[in-house]
Amino acid sequence: MSLARMFCRLNGYLQPISKAPAPLVSGFIRTQNEVRHWQHTAPQTTSCHWQLQEECLELSYGGLVMHFAYVWLRDHCHSASCFNSKTNQRNLDTANVELNIRPANTRVDDENIFLTWPDGHVTRYNLSWLAQNSYEGQKQNAMQPRIIWNSDIYTSAKVPSANWDKFMSCDDELKKFLGSFLLYGIAFVEGVPPTVEATETLTQRVSLIRETMYGKMWNFTSDFSRGDTAYTKLALDRHTDTSYFQEPCGIQVFHCLRHEGTGGRTLLVDGFYSADKVLQKTPENFELLARVPIKHEYIENVSDHRNHMIGIGPVLNVYPWNNEVYMIRYNNYDRAVINTIPHDIVKRWYVAHRELTTELRKPENELWVKLKPGKVLFIDNWRVMHGRESFTGLRQLCGCYLTRDDVLNTARSLGLQA
Repeated sequence: MSLARMFCRLNGYLQPISKAPAPLVSGFIRTQNEVRHWQHTAPQTTSCHWQLQEECLELSYGGLVMHFAYVWLRDHCHSASCFNSKTNQRNLDTANVELNIRPANTRVDDENIFLTWPDGHVTRYNLSWLAQNSYEGQKQNAMQPRIIWNSDIYTSAKVPSANWDKFMSCDDELKKFLGSFLLYGIAFVEGVPPTVEATETLTQRVSLIRETMYGKMWNFTSDFSRGDTAYTKLALDRHTDTSYFQEPCGIQVFHCLRHEGTGGRTLLVDGFYSADKVLQKTPENFELLARVPIKHEYIENVSDHRNHMIGIGPVLNVYPWNNEVYMIRYNNYDRAVINTIPHDIVKRWYVAHRELTTELRKPENELWVKLKPGKVLFIDNWRVMHGRESFTGLRQLCGCYLTRDDVLNTARSLGLQA
């Protein structure tokens, strides 16, 4: 089944097409061919029931039962005196809100609820806005829609590459590109002039470049000019980059400017797909990988380069309210001494890590791509792991890291959910 047939757009949300609703497990939608897709759920009915409880307002709307603390309802008031609609910033001083505040009067019409506070101030809330911003609603929704994939799923999707000329001149092409990138964690642009300058111009169309100790744009061969295995001809196992940063780089860009030899294919693995497999099979291992922080470290003493970086965090980073994975920090090369785990948990952590590694290394989860001059690859470094096979001859790559916040900002400015 094609993705075009599998998903339709309903009320601005992506919904799977099926005769019966697919079961939702930790935010992943099950479909017959094992595609998982996060979705936002629009209210199915418009009936409204409410009740003032001792500490909160209980509201039933659109098939969802929600609870709102009274202090929250006062703090989030969007009246002209409480909220600046021009700057989208709060005017209300939250420190002046009575913590035990309670509405003196409440009424509801077809679309809104009105709360009158003891000082006479009236707050109006749209019911749909409350449903969208309630804790109960957020538990069912995802921060970012995505399709998790193995090799067959991605190949069958036939995701088109963007065209350099259209990409640089047309916002619709940029929007399609970013839409694919957000869904799959990888995207390609073809027809790019094979130069560092053109690659830099391309990336700046998407986001600001994140400068690191490797520079702004990097251009390297297998000359071991830096203290990293990437600067050799050796094969590289799947990994995420800069795991030794406290905030790993969000997006990575690769462009092979030339290769006079054999081998060197790029390996791509969707870490979210493998993490979901662990969640399905052994939830306690998933929870352990999401809870236990470990260190990654980079020590470089090569030529004029002296660097010592340490990043600390769990292998799986999840939003606690909906169990949605938003970042994977996985790099066996740079993992430091494990000294952040009590002895009675160490072996359990290794068991959990082994299960994730086993999933990541399954051949059916590997997407192999041959990079060539003119074909630029964008990778979500918080999600998709990359590696390579060994190679012969001269191989010259350039690329950079992009600031994640600015990529998502570009996507949102184009009307995408990110």
